[in-house]
Amino acid sequence: MINLKIDGKDVQIASGATILDAAEKVGIQIPTLCYLKKVSPTGACRICAVEVEGADKTMTACNTRAVDGMVVTTQSERLAKIRRQIVELLLVNHPLDCPVCDAGGECDLQDICYSQDVVRQPFEAEDVNAATIDHWPLIQQVPNRCIMCEKCVKTCHETIGASALFVNEKGDKAFIDKDLAKCDFCGNCIQVCPTGTMISKPFKFKARPWELRKTPSVCTLCAAQCQVDMHSKQGKVLRVTSEDGTTLNDGNLCVGGFFGHDYLNSTERLTAPLVDQQPSSWETALDKVVAEFSRLRDEQGGQALAGLASPHLTNEENYLFQKLFRVALGSNNIDSEARFSNLRAARVLQAQLQLDGASNRLDRVGQAEAVLVFGADLRAESPALNWQVQNAARKHDSRLVIANQRRSRLVAQAESFLQYRAGSEAYLAGALAKLLVDKRQADLDFLDRYVANRDELNAYLDTLDLDAACAATGVSRAQLEEAADHLGQAASVAIIFGRDVMGSANAEAAVAALANLALVSGALHGDIGGLFPIGGKGNMQGLIDAGVAADFLPGLQDYATGREKFSAAWHVTLPESGADSAGILKGIEKGTIRALFLAGSNPLVTFPESGRWRKALEKLEVLVVQDILANDLTRMAKIVLPAAASAEKRGTMTALDQRVNKLRIAVEPPGHARPDLAILCELFARLSGKPEPSEQTLRREMMELGGHYAEVCQNLEQRSFCWKKPYAPTDRSLLAATPELTTPAAADLQLLVGKCPFQFGTTTTYSAANNELAPAGLMIVNPADADRLGVADGGRLQVTGPAGTASGKVMVHAMVPPGLIAASDNFTDMNIQQIMPSGSNCVPVTAVKA
Repeated sequence: MINLKIDGKDVQIASGATILDAAEKVGIQIPTLCYLKKVSPTGACRICAVEVEGADKTMTACNTRAVDGMVVTTQSERLAKIRRQIVELLLVNHPLDCPVCDAGGECDLQDICYSQDVVRQPFEAEDVNAATIDHWPLIQQVPNRCIMCEKCVKTCHETIGASALFVNEKGDKAFIDKDLAKCDFCGNCIQVCPTGTMISKPFKFKARPWELRKTPSVCTLCAAQCQVDMHSKQGKVLRVTSEDGTTLNDGNLCVGGFFGHDYLNSTERLTAPLVDQQPSSWETALDKVVAEFSRLRDEQGGQALAGLASPHLTNEENYLFQKLFRVALGSNNIDSEARFSNLRAARVLQAQLQLDGASNRLDRVGQAEAVLVFGADLRAESPALNWQVQNAARKHDSRLVIANQRRSRLVAQAESFLQYRAGSEAYLAGALAKLLVDKRQADLDFLDRYVANRDELNAYLDTLDLDAACAATGVSRAQLEEAADHLGQAASVAIIFGRDVMGSANAEAAVAALANLALVSGALHGDIGGLFPIGGKGNMQGLIDAGVAADFLPGLQDYATGREKFSAAWHVTLPESGADSAGILKGIEKGTIRALFLAGSNPLVTFPESGRWRKALEKLEVLVVQDILANDLTRMAKIVLPAAASAEKRGTMTALDQRVNKLRIAVEPPGHARPDLAILCELFARLSGKPEPSEQTLRREMMELGGHYAEVCQNLEQRSFCWKKPYAPTDRSLLAATPELTTPAAADLQLLVGKCPFQFGTTTTYSAANNELAPAGLMIVNPADADRLGVADGGRLQVTGPAGTASGKVMVHAMVPPGLIAASDNFTDMNIQQIMPSGSNCVPVTAVKA
């Protein structure tokens, strides 16, 4: 610690802190313009100039380190004159276009002019500014408004990791330019810009800041659930922002969070109920649902009915959905898209580690000494986790290990890249665990205390053949050794795994092997690091917690084991068994399931074998679709119930790091659309004869019966979020697994299904901004394969897999290795899921030029 004096106040602060840090600690405000706490200081604007006793010249407080015994003055006539003149120089050739500048009213330069009493412009110079840059998608750059603070450049490089922005030209001709190929179009450059230089094209001229109603909430497009402010005017959300320093995501947003909200205002929004594709009143539509489901229940029992819910629903809505079917309809034929990824991981993690999701908070990744990203493209799947990895690698010198079939952007920053073959995930994770034990780098204290079958783990790893692992994975022994050393030598480890693992054919074995690796590496030991399965869509964790699965009750409790407990709590006799998504599909095809209720779920696009689902749905007597946007599914439905989006309703959602977030209403639903909870409550009351439950009642039930929500989560009226019960295993309570290790079958060409980095589910395909970046599905093909298949970049390829055929536009890129095609399932035009079998996201295919 060092001691100094600022404006007569004594300050004690850690060595290495700046004068600005020290002043902030004692409540002294020093004006800044180019300073941004989350990136390294630039000292470009010099507004923060201060006087230091013994120094001839003023010093910039933002990047001058405090020294023991230093005496600093922050306010004097001299400083006032210097700061005023600095601002006047910044205004040379700055256009007086505040009335038409989108930053007007929230411009830091305006505020500085006011606070420093700058009322004139005494300086003149030749205007050599570059012309306005208007060809960038979504963002306009106006160089003559720029003060060259470089906040945008540093945020892009240090926080987001894209490194797309850079300073072009020199001297007074310098301006901020962009490498479009590197840009994530996250909008953070707009958010940190202190002037109107970086402008959002979709928001431009839509409203003045003081006209907007600001509603704090969370973004629900992915499972990270970043904290945001929704800005609305005349019933429409016009922009979304986030605050630096006060939000868990530190003001950072991705392309979905910043630009993806336009689906809320889509002309395809469902605004009125439909019965037999004709507009209807709510009374008529709900009467029809109640009559049809009651009839089938009475004729055949609950086994004739089925329902699929969604991560788009809140915790309370998903909980009531499963209760509606189990209690009011006597059916346990319920499931969701979690079946194909996160639920597979959750059941393994619960059995081994007593976990149902991540073991720690997102920010603990950024502080870990080593980070392993396994089978995940963080830029696409979880930008918020990507920012934490950036923080770890760039600011904490963490060792980064990437294991992936594809060469993601993070590989450029990694100390070790393990490019493995599809299907060899369990072998690779097992080999790393074995090396840690063999090298005596395992967390022995943790293993001795918490793992009940450590001898079994040791015996299993002893038998693992590293040569066989190298042959199966395609990773060399030297690469394995290097990666193991990075993990083994770190005091704290974060392990992140994604969709490539959880959706693979051998997902259970792969997750079990990663759980073993977490035990051995110390990832579960202490408050830094952790184990992080990446949730898919917004409320994937809450969907699992709510028990929307035929084999699990709320709290991921086994259905057979917990059936009696829940029957007693709900005062009914629950069905003995039920069908999951595969069973539901077979039941519809056989005619034993005659009615299906879809709440925010679209198996025509997001489920594997989507073509088979389409044929099956045509056989149903009753198809009820409750959703927010019109699509092929709503056009097939007998009854359509228009629902509210997350910005239009209350409730809670659970993020991938076990944070329970409260939604707030930013705008009202369009037309006659209603919140999902209101719809489900009325149906539950009418079909069960019980009173309509309240949101708080449902949340209390989840807490009491599920057993893993902290008591504080029961009442969130005065809070914006809470945490589920922290991960705290008891002694000898954890189990190592002995997953079977298999060598993947050889294939000339395989297709891997993932996510487009610019789209989130199918929801944002209704947002003009996202469609400007990614209007259609792409098949990413290695140059060698493209040459062999005779397709060029921009051409079309037809791919045939186990379940069908799909075609799409080709992107030729070396990010995928020879023999692998990557495609995303966000797009209805390509509908890649129609060729995929249930249970695997990477399959052998044949391909021809289309």
